[in-house]
Amino acid sequence: MIDPKTFYRELDNILKKVGQGGSGDEFFLGILAELDNSFGAKLKILNSHIYEKRNANFVRIRSCHKCRGIVPAKQIAFDSLPIQQVMDEGVIIYDGSEAVELFSEGGNSDVVIAALHVHKPVRSWLIVFQLSPLFQREEVLLFLNAMRPALNYRLFSEMMKNDLKRAEQIQRSLLPANPPKVEGYDIHALSLAAEVVGGDFYEFFQLRDNDFGVAIGDASGHGMPAALLVRDVVIGLRMGLASETRLVHTVEKLNYVIQQSTYSTNFVSMFIGEIEDGGHLFYVNAGHCPPIMVKGSEITELPATGITLGFLPEIDLKRGYVNMPPGSVLVMYTDGIIEREQREDEQFEVERLKDLIVTNQNKSAADIIKEIIKAVDVFGREKSLEDDATLVVIKRLDETESNGKFQNTTSK
Repeated sequence: MIDPKTFYRELDNILKKVGQGGSGDEFFLGILAELDNSFGAKLKILNSHIYEKRNANFVRIRSCHKCRGIVPAKQIAFDSLPIQQVMDEGVIIYDGSEAVELFSEGGNSDVVIAALHVHKPVRSWLIVFQLSPLFQREEVLLFLNAMRPALNYRLFSEMMKNDLKRAEQIQRSLLPANPPKVEGYDIHALSLAAEVVGGDFYEFFQLRDNDFGVAIGDASGHGMPAALLVRDVVIGLRMGLASETRLVHTVEKLNYVIQQSTYSTNFVSMFIGEIEDGGHLFYVNAGHCPPIMVKGSEITELPATGITLGFLPEIDLKRGYVNMPPGSVLVMYTDGIIEREQREDEQFEVERLKDLIVTNQNKSAADIIKEIIKAVDVFGREKSLEDDATLVVIKRLDETESNGKFQNTTSK
């Protein structure tokens, strides 16, 4: 009989290794080795094997290095009764010789077969143990019932991590790789997600001649639900503006799409503008943080011209206008910037952001963003972000700057 304290301590070590191990076939091979080294002799395990479901069969893909006992079967029919039993129960110690004959080539009445079923949505495995007749049933069942949820959780976590990584890559691909290179302007952008994926976005549009457009937005919440909605918004924006429809009409159509969303989050604040020759900026602000334009000591905010998208099927949006004179700086941002908290009752707020822009307005667009992010990070005591944070800076260069003082830089 295994000492209970020793058993639980060693089992706990195995479960920790399950949580930390790698992925793929090597993960299963490592698990078999750990199980055999730590529990093989104590639980009277003669051999262990991994079977993976492939089409109508479970096919053996790995075996323990210390092969003892019967020769394992290469594959087992999925619809056989012993397989259906372990699929239903999760863990089983088979009684009788039927399972022995199924899991071996030639059979051997001197062994007992135990198995556990682990899976993730699209893949399924069996871990099969050949036991000596001297095994203790209660100990083996305790061991198997502890291992199964740990393995299932490990496989599920790996799947989620991989899915989130792919989601992150997809979302990053939606953001512009580089800001547009527009004569007379210095443009830069940065977006930081509080989780692997986020609900903030920005976009640039090259229009006719030297005209261009910009959009920044924030889907309610963060994480995967917000990221899914962002994908639809960005695609909708690109389709709408590519058709050269009017700005207000494009956003109103986009509002209807968002309002019909079935995701758990379906509200999006957004600022979108078109900058024409001479610095003429026409914009729609659907409930978004008012962008800040600075020229010397003069500060202009671009307020909302309508409500946040997604609340109502039909909304009334107005178009706003402001002129960007040479030397002016336009800073667009999401609330993750101004709502950064130092303590529960103190946020970074808009006034600090305005002061930063005024102080750093003579720097490049990229450096302005660096200064803002640094100040916000210091204010938040360098803690992890609690909300997504995005900045887009457009600087209309004056004659001196246009002659080479600043150059466009690639967004990170």
